[in-house]
Amino acid sequence: MTTEFNELLPVAPGDRVQVWIVGDRDQVLPVMNEFYVKKIANDRLKFTPIIPAPFASGKYMRVLVR
Repeated sequence: MTTEFNELLPVAPGDRVQVWIVGDRDQVLPVMNEFYVKKIANDRLKFTPIIPAPFASGKYMRVLVR
């Protein structure tokens, strides 16, 4: 990643790891379910609600906080 992009995503020490799933609504939901089935996420409540991606028009995102 570039330095400019890193500056846009400030992470404080001690913050939890995040996995961002970005895509069309029809892409994001199955990937979230796949993470749950493959036990990458042990609870669906660890995902944020699906929201429009602020940096990509027409795309949606969910964030898994581990």
